[in-house]
Amino acid sequence: MVDAETGDIFCWNGEIFDGLDVCTSDNDGALLFAHILEAKRSDPNEFILRAFSKIEGPYAFAYFDSQQRRLWFSRDYLGRRSLLMDKSSTSTLFISSVADSSGTAWSELPAQLLYCMDLGLSTSAESFSSCVEYVWGYSGDDDANSHLTLPFGQVTLESNDIDSVEPATMDPAHYQLSSLSQFQHVSAWQSYIDGLDRELSESIRSRVMSIPSLGEGVPRVGILFSGGVDCIVIAALLARILPSSEPVELFNVAFENPRQTKNAQKSVYDVPDRKTGRDGWLELCTKIDAQRDWRFVEVDVPYSLVLEYQAHIRQLLKPSTTVMDMSIGMALWFASRGVGSLVKRSGECFERQDEYCGAARVLLLGMGADEQLGGYSRHRSAWDRGGAHELGQEIRLDVQRIATRNLGRDDRIISDNSKESRYPFLAASVVRYLSAVPLHRKMDMRYPRGIGEKLLLRLLAHQLGLTQASMLAKRAIQFGARTAKMESSHTKGQDSL
Repeated sequence: MVDAETGDIFCWNGEIFDGLDVCTSDNDGALLFAHILEAKRSDPNEFILRAFSKIEGPYAFAYFDSQQRRLWFSRDYLGRRSLLMDKSSTSTLFISSVADSSGTAWSELPAQLLYCMDLGLSTSAESFSSCVEYVWGYSGDDDANSHLTLPFGQVTLESNDIDSVEPATMDPAHYQLSSLSQFQHVSAWQSYIDGLDRELSESIRSRVMSIPSLGEGVPRVGILFSGGVDCIVIAALLARILPSSEPVELFNVAFENPRQTKNAQKSVYDVPDRKTGRDGWLELCTKIDAQRDWRFVEVDVPYSLVLEYQAHIRQLLKPSTTVMDMSIGMALWFASRGVGSLVKRSGECFERQDEYCGAARVLLLGMGADEQLGGYSRHRSAWDRGGAHELGQEIRLDVQRIATRNLGRDDRIISDNSKESRYPFLAASVVRYLSAVPLHRKMDMRYPRGIGEKLLLRLLAHQLGLTQASMLAKRAIQFGARTAKMESSHTKGQDSL
């Protein structure tokens, strides 16, 4: 977008979910541009900081201030959109959402920095060296620029109930549950369960209600759906927001892995995520909203198709270059592509219909739940090493580095299919709420795997009626869909491609 009066140029890739009043019919990029220009009239030096300190949502942008010859650029403080930079040349700077194939000098821009480069200097080298970095920080943080305060605080380390009991002295029998119906402490957790329900519901509402209708009976929203507790809670809460007449697409991906399908007795696509996906779909149909058209789409990926698109996906990954990046990237690319078979249930059997191509342009994903609620195996290892103190430090570190992880990579992969990823667990309001919840009300590693991690979310799932999904253990997408170790059993996730 170009302003005729000032000559300013605004490149915008994002969505605004809070901080500006955006109506369904508004173009939020144009609205933000007008807001920036208004801020510039009152503060011509730090107007970008003033404007971006108020908005919440995933974005990447570049803004050229024509009068002062300054270039501002950044991505949101949680890194939910991709923005890359290549300054290998002394005379040229490239800023792009994706890398080209000309070289390996691309790097991902750190998400919690906002950059201002003076292009009025005599040489490009001087412009590079004079680039000012403004830092997003927590309230009260001495390193934070006063204009860029994160809208959530650090993760609290409060964990009174857990601190009072040493892990080695507990009676293991007390914590062996066959169902969350046997959980004896719901009353102590209830306010936190209701709080998560409220915050997550509002996050989903703000992320779907502005999506324009594509016509009667055409889905506006899809979910990447393994049947795990993260995605099925999103689906259940979404059902309370959208009218039952609106269909919702559930994309479940499975790969033919040549190493694991030799001499297989069952279908090569009977991967772990396929079973839990079908089970979760049936829970949604029977316990959440029987009137809704839950379109369960089985995306089967033969190995020949993997080989066909491998080079394309590898290019999208750049500058991410590990074996794990490729395993996750393939799963996300084919799932978000949404080409598969629609499945219907006939008694105890599943009948596959003709080929189906997903219509929804917005996909909801569960990223961010594991970091905040203790879903990774390293969180249980931290508890085993040092109890609540070590676990709390690990959770705080994980939330701090969400912005440096892989959301930019995932954005490049998913947007290649003309789809937009939205992350309800990473709304600023949800992060703010969960950061303030005491550690012992988010997880309790005294309970076994499949219960103790993400216990708060599991209790919400159980309250919603998702009794089966509430007990599922965490499973990484590359193992659930079987994209890991396709060629060799000796490769490690951190190995370079």
